[in-house]
Amino acid sequence: MSEFANKTVLVTGSNRGIGKSIVERFAKAGANIVACARKETSEFVEYISGLSKEYNVNTTTLFFDLSDEDSIKDAIKSLYSNKIKIDVLVNNAGVVSMKLLQMTSMDELKDIFQINFFAQVQITQGISKLMMRQKTGVIVNLCSVGGIDAFPAYTSYGCSKAAMAYFTKTMSKELAPYNIRVNAVAPGLVNTDMQGDLTDKANTEVLNRTALNRSASAEEIAETIYYLASDKASYITGQIIRIDGGM
Repeated sequence: MSEFANKTVLVTGSNRGIGKSIVERFAKAGANIVACARKETSEFVEYISGLSKEYNVNTTTLFFDLSDEDSIKDAIKSLYSNKIKIDVLVNNAGVVSMKLLQMTSMDELKDIFQINFFAQVQITQGISKLMMRQKTGVIVNLCSVGGIDAFPAYTSYGCSKAAMAYFTKTMSKELAPYNIRVNAVAPGLVNTDMQGDLTDKANTEVLNRTALNRSASAEEIAETIYYLASDKASYITGQIIRIDGGM
């Protein structure tokens, strides 16, 4: 029996890309899933329901808007009221922005931070309280090499991801007494819709810096997250794991 049998994994941004691969990887391992997305669509609901049948796991869908604090609060309340035990939280949802500093308005900067940082903090506050009661849990955050290395035109995105890296390290120390591990992965270029949002020039520049000269697959990122959530990583906390193909 898998170590994730009878455990529940909550994944934000699970309707596409890396999030979708994370959900499928944990479902395949026998974990129950709370799949979060911004909007409810029949395609997404059918997909999650299909995973439930294919892997014989319980699945729950949860819809909320990361730009709306009240929406996030209501989602967390529903977990409490339904007494859903969360063993693993993956803060995957995020958006990318590519603008030079002088072209970035303060409103745009605040919007990026709301989704990529403030919302993640709010979710972690709510879920970590559940984990603290259980005295066990794992949190994996999605950072980025863009929050570690400097790239022109990525001020808002890079700074929001740098904030997530610091948040990861701080939370790992605060939550360690409750047997909660907190780590993050920092992908380079990944073959998802988000990569398609970048210009051809930006994609080429990143690939030229990558030793393996290719993008990562979403499945490769999901495998690292799966490892960090597993007992094999039981002595790993407070780390930012780069998955960048050798940048």
